[in-house]
Amino acid sequence: MPRRDSREHNRENEEREEFDERVVDILRVAKVIKGGRRFAFRTVVVVGDNQGRVGVGVGKSRAVPDAIRKASERARRNMQPVNLCGTTVPHEVIASHGGAEVLIKPASPGTGVIAGGGVRAVLEAAGVHDVLTKSLGSSNVLNMVYATLRALKSLKSAEVEAAWRNKDVNEVSPFWTRRRKSHE
Repeated sequence: MPRRDSREHNRENEEREEFDERVVDILRVAKVIKGGRRFAFRTVVVVGDNQGRVGVGVGKSRAVPDAIRKASERARRNMQPVNLCGTTVPHEVIASHGGAEVLIKPASPGTGVIAGGGVRAVLEAAGVHDVLTKSLGSSNVLNMVYATLRALKSLKSAEVEAAWRNKDVNEVSPFWTRRRKSHE
């Protein structure tokens, strides 16, 4: 029996998995050539499994469906794990990309995703259900998406953060997840 290549096996697993795929932005771009302008479309697609993995892809083509296909393929290839604390993020984080800056704060259960545009798409695709965000810089969609992805990648679990600060896990985790000490 012939041995299958690991890349082929991974591709088959990806095709079987269901991903949350969102087209965030479609933009018409132009390249000036000798005979005038040549138009194409740039698309930004966010793909996630709603369980802590998310990826962003950018595709460009003369036709919109081809650009979306290219972007989604790149997003699937670039999927990365994200540290989550239940349905929210474990701690507050600020990240930037280009002129865009994003602040992400944990929120108590039932709050929902308080975010707009590309930031909302990335957070929901990653599986975050309760979070507060604020755009602090440029509102460029592509830079906002990359800033959000950078912020999610920089998140540490409560256990790691507690060990780094030499504190108890309950002191660094969000207050609604803390275990109460029994009064003796």
